Amino acid sequence: MHPPASSKPPPRVQIEDPQPVIDCGRYAVKACVGDLVEVSATIFRDGHDRVRALVRHRGPQAREWSESPMHRSDAELGGDRWAGSFTVTAQGRWEWTVEAWTDAEATWRDELERKIAGDAAADLSAELLEGAALFSRAAARARGNDRDVIEAAATALADPRTPEARRRELALAPELLAACERHPDRSRSTLMAPEVAIDVDRPRARFGCWYELFPRSFGGLSGVREQLEGLAELGIDVVYMTPIHPIGHTHRKGRNNALVAGPGDPGSPWAIGSEEGGHTAVHPELGTLEDFDALVAAAREAGIELALDFAIQCSADHPWLREHPEWFYHRPDGTLKYAENPPKRYEDIYTLNFDCDEWRALWQALLEVVEFWVARGVRIFRVDNPHTKPLAFWEWLIAQVRAREPDVLFLAEAFTRAAPLRALAKIGFNQSYTYFTWKNSRAELEQFVTELASSGMQLYCRPNFFVNTPDILTEYLQQGGPPAFRTRLVLAATLSPSYGIYSGFEHYENVALAPGSEEYLNSEKYELRARKLDGPLLPLVTTLNTIRREHPALQRLDNVSFLAAENDALIVYAKSAPGETLIIVVNLDGARVQEGVVIVPSGLGLAPAFEVVDLLSGERFDWRLGRNFVRLDPAERAAHVLAVAAAR
Repeated sequence: MHPPASSKPPPRVQIEDPQPVIDCGRYAVKACVGDLVEVSATIFRDGHDRVRALVRHRGPQAREWSESPMHRSDAELGGDRWAGSFTVTAQGRWEWTVEAWTDAEATWRDELERKIAGDAAADLSAELLEGAALFSRAAARARGNDRDVIEAAATALADPRTPEARRRELALAPELLAACERHPDRSRSTLMAPEVAIDVDRPRARFGCWYELFPRSFGGLSGVREQLEGLAELGIDVVYMTPIHPIGHTHRKGRNNALVAGPGDPGSPWAIGSEEGGHTAVHPELGTLEDFDALVAAAREAGIELALDFAIQCSADHPWLREHPEWFYHRPDGTLKYAENPPKRYEDIYTLNFDCDEWRALWQALLEVVEFWVARGVRIFRVDNPHTKPLAFWEWLIAQVRAREPDVLFLAEAFTRAAPLRALAKIGFNQSYTYFTWKNSRAELEQFVTELASSGMQLYCRPNFFVNTPDILTEYLQQGGPPAFRTRLVLAATLSPSYGIYSGFEHYENVALAPGSEEYLNSEKYELRARKLDGPLLPLVTTLNTIRREHPALQRLDNVSFLAAENDALIVYAKSAPGETLIIVVNLDGARVQEGVVIVPSGLGLAPAFEVVDLLSGERFDWRLGRNFVRLDPAERAAHVLAVAAAR
């Protein structure tokens, strides 16, 4: 047997199960500037000695650690769970860890108190001398007035001429313990390793209203610029433009995805590349790079951000097919393999081969595409089908871009299985499309949103509840008419901090290509449309966006609580923030009047009786804890968005 090799005794305090952590620390937790990050850990040691702990944290480029105290969060249950918090104040990568140590002074004081309580007349002179030695060491660590307080106590405790009653009084003085706590002995502390990472983004990563449009339907880049004032009045935060690049001619699709294009058919914007250029060019019919720069500047002045589509695919006419044929899939007969998602076939699009021998050059070229547009002022990218490209590529590209430009955000169009969707969020995507478009019943919505808000996904996955897309016209919208559109709009705007609308939604466009299809008849993907911001749903969009900006409770997801309703056609949820509580009631049945009882639980912290104001209509109602009657006629209103009124 050999003695331990280390000359220093191992730490006696144990730190276990730190939270929040994703996959044992493999991925960074997400937060936004200004967030209060709450951390916890199980902290204990052998024996009965008292323990102290703190959370250490530092922001990007910081050399020194800041510290915040931790306290036992389950002390009343006799547990060992500790909690602390700190505020993240800057964008970038933050780190935190936990340090814990034995508090010798508090342990000695606790033992002294218990001995006195057990036998007030006991001789404690030996214990007081132990305290004198303990406080002498503590005084050597202290400074200023604290040192004076501790030294005076140590001297008095060691002096046999001081009456024992006085020595006990000094030993138990609160100011003595407080002075010692400010100068602890951490020489044998336990430091949790490795540190936990937090990626801190700007608030737009969490909150905003998106509007998707085809620039060619609004008259090109200059036409989009003319719409910015109206979009700003609607409360739109992000204008997402479908690809603005040149479109290929070979195998160009015609109207309604026809295999042969007519003479005037413009083709799909996702068939990127022609003799006019590839991913860093602007389609001449949309404008020039100078027009794009002017659009970016005008959007910034209007308080709107532009999001570009980053689609990693090429038409047969893309310059890369001539310059880098090795980047593409070739069949044994030498032909190129076009994109497919059976039964869908995209004969006008060729995918890139990430397994080719020149994959490093391919990665670099794609990074340069993103950097090109970042240099022109783009700070948001909507990424097309990221789940069909290597996760390692995305982790690398996002890290490369954000190391230099932390403002840049990436939205994943990840309509895929749950595991890839979650993985994309973990590796760095700031937002993600979700399955919201297909969640229609009360049970589906409650289960889905609860998973997003409180299963652990809230630590890394930020949903964007798009109500529709150029590829998704759900059966609910096809069959529900205008009431269904109003219902989905209210749900998206009040459940998720980020939501999106594809133009045409505000006009109640709901005609499918064929029965059972989610494709639009006369899809804008394959033909020119003449769009205007004049749809009948836009006033509700404006109202909801105003409410969202004025009420912080709607700017988070993890604060949602679903309430009981005695009618499954009604979904009810509450959202709270400091100083406010909102209760939202939505009729999921667009065809019929629905009524029922909503049950308000005491856990919301509301008074037994309270007044609510419907932020959509201005009406006031008297509500109470327990049962409240609601009636919603979809012909008149889709929902109540009720704010609990301040006490009068």
